[in-house]
Amino acid sequence: MILLAQLAAAEGSSALARLAEPWNSLYSDSKAVSSAVLFLHLVPLLLAGGAALTADRATIRAARGSAEDRTRQLGDLARVHAVVLGGLALSFASGVLLFLADVDEFLGSPVFWVKLSLVGLLLLNGFMMTRTEKALASGGNETALWARLRTISVMSLILWITTTLVGVVLTNYA
Repeated sequence: MILLAQLAAAEGSSALARLAEPWNSLYSDSKAVSSAVLFLHLVPLLLAGGAALTADRATIRAARGSAEDRTRQLGDLARVHAVVLGGLALSFASGVLLFLADVDEFLGSPVFWVKLSLVGLLLLNGFMMTRTEKALASGGNETALWARLRTISVMSLILWITTTLVGVVLTNYA
C-alpha cells in the first residue's frame, strides 16, 4: 500500500495537481466552498451509513427470526439500497472534489489508499448482498443464503465503521 502511494506521488501527480489548481485555489480561498463540499461529503455518508447500519442490524436479527421476519426484511433491504447508493454517489462526487483540492497530498498518503480500498470493499460487499437477496427472492437454499446474508451484513457493519475511522484519520494524516 505504501509503495502504491509512493509510486502515485512520483508519477504524474504534479500534472494532475496543475490541472486541479483553479479548483484548489477556490477551495483553499473560500471557507464557504470548502465547508459546503465537506458537508456534501459527510451528510450523505451519515444518511447512507445510518440506513445501512440499521438495515444490517435488522438483517442479522431477521436471519434468526421467522420466515415472516425474513420476508419482510428482504423487502426492507430492497428499499434501503436506493438511499445507500444515492448517498454513496454524492459522497463519491464530493470526495473527488476533496481529492482535487489537494492532489499531491492525497496521492502520496497511504491512508488515502487504505480508505479507497475500504470503499471498494464496501461496494463489493453491497454487490454480494444484492446478489444474495436476488437468490433468496428466486427461491434458493434459504438456510445457506440467509447465513451468507447475515455474514455479509456483519461485514457491512465492520466496513462502514472502519471506513469512517480511516476517513477521520485521513483528515489528520493526509
